[in-house]
Order: sequence, then C-alpha cells, then structure tokens
Amino acid sequence: MSRRSTRLAATGAALAALVAVGGPAVPAFAHNTVIAVSPDGEDTVTEQPGVVWLETNDALLDADGAAAMDVVGPDGLHYATACAAVDGPIASVAAELGGPGEYTVVWRVVSADGHPISGDFEFDWEPADGEPVAEGADASPCADAAGAGEDDGDAQAGEASSSGAAQDLVWIGAGVLAVAVAAAVAFLFVRRAPRGADAAGSAAEPDATASTDDPESTDDPDGPSPGR
Repeated sequence: MSRRSTRLAATGAALAALVAVGGPAVPAFAHNTVIAVSPDGEDTVTEQPGVVWLETNDALLDADGAAAMDVVGPDGLHYATACAAVDGPIASVAAELGGPGEYTVVWRVVSADGHPISGDFEFDWEPADGEPVAEGADASPCADAAGAGEDDGDAQAGEASSSGAAQDLVWIGAGVLAVAVAAAVAFLFVRRAPRGADAAGSAAEPDATASTDDPESTDDPDGPSPGR
C-alpha cells in the first residue's frame, strides 16, 4: 500500500468514527412539536366537546404522570373531569364545560427525547339552547394537572432540560474520545507504513558486493592460469 493510499484509508476511518458517534447525538436536541389541537379556537364551540386534545409530531412518553392537562373556565374553575391520557402522539383529557366564555387548556407532556414541554391554548364556548353545562370545581381532579403549562411546569421542564443537557455532554465527550482514538490509530498506521515499504524495497535491491567478493566473477584479461 502506498503512503497516499494509507493516509486516505486512515482519514476515512477517522471520518467514519466521527459520523458514527456524532449521529446518535442529534435526536437528543429534537423536542416534540404540537401540530394540532381541539378545540382549535377558530370557531366558537356550541356543543360539549367531551374531550379536548393536542397532537404532536412524534409519540409522547406514556409514563405514569408524564402528561397533565386541565381546562380552566372564565370563572377560574376547573372543568377537566379526569386525568390526562396519552395515545401515541396524542394527549387528551375529558371535560364538561360550564358557563359561556373563553376557556384555556393548559398542558404538559414529555417528548420522545425525554424532555417535558408545556403550553396552553384557548377557545370560546357558547352553549347552544338546551346544551347541558357543568358547575366546575375549585381544583383539578388530577394532582398532576395542577400548574400544568405554568411556572411550576416550566421549572420541571428546566430541570429535565438540565438532565438532557448532561446526556448531550456525555455524547459529545464520547464523540471527542472516539475521534481522538481514530486519529491516534491513523497516525501510528501512517507512521509505520513507510518503514515497511522501505524494508521491502531494500530486500528487492541486488547485492552489489556479491559480484566483487566472488573470486569466480573476477575478470582476467589473460584468461585462466594453467594451474587452475
């Protein structure tokens, strides 16, 4: 193998190590994104929705207490009637609305990468004639929903983000180590390869002293002596 081929092979090995280690770290930075909600707030709701929900672009983690949702009315009362449920990329909660006005859905879910995300969305409620309405409650029916989408949820998200950042640093450190090892191997490989090539070249060269040391090869212009 020529010196150029050896260097190309070593460089390729180093790049392959960088891609192999750097690749898995990318998903750690990708949080889920909300792509749809219901009610979506575009039209006034006139019939009890029964369930409010949100959908993200990827599956949500379904650990116990990972998702929290609540529906808060214009009177400050809570109208969710159960704890949040997760089904793939969708988080939902059962709700029965009360008097007319603007309602806010607050939520907190955990992305596929393990990072919590939170937020809220609003819709207007104007019950049609004869549509039953609920009285509401002073507190959410599910303890996990308390503070969903507010400062407490953001604080929890910050803690989880710190944990995620630590995981990212581990990946980065592993990547740097892998590249360093690959570079060291490439350096040793390139350094040793020419020595082998020089040794092979030396072995292939004819022995210039062989013709001068062999008495039979000595040229005698007068020919062999009579005594031989």
